[in-house]
Amino acid sequence: MEYLLLVCEDPNAEPYDPALDNIEEWVASTDGMGTRRQGDRLAKADAARTVRVRGGELSVTEGPFAELGELIAGYDLLECDSLEQAVEIAAQHPMARFGQIEVRPIWTLGLHA
Repeated sequence: MEYLLLVCEDPNAEPYDPALDNIEEWVASTDGMGTRRQGDRLAKADAARTVRVRGGELSVTEGPFAELGELIAGYDLLECDSLEQAVEIAAQHPMARFGQIEVRPIWTLGLHA
């Protein structure tokens, strides 16, 4: 089953130190296990646009959804046997110490029969 890891940074947490927490090592490890299908960093939040349509009216605002405290910094797509395995892998991600990793199962809609 596929799981999406939303890698979130916390602006109030201690700063990320690449000398102590090497994300490239985590990527190499998960790639080596065959569980990581893809992933990448996202551009800074000020490059984001939030799009809403209400009552047929389009609203586009600059930046991420304003009520978020922690900003999504990146993502990883995993192929795992279980949610528990995905959580174990997410717990090893260096950003789990400096923010949070949200693990979400992919809900396949069956559109590609």
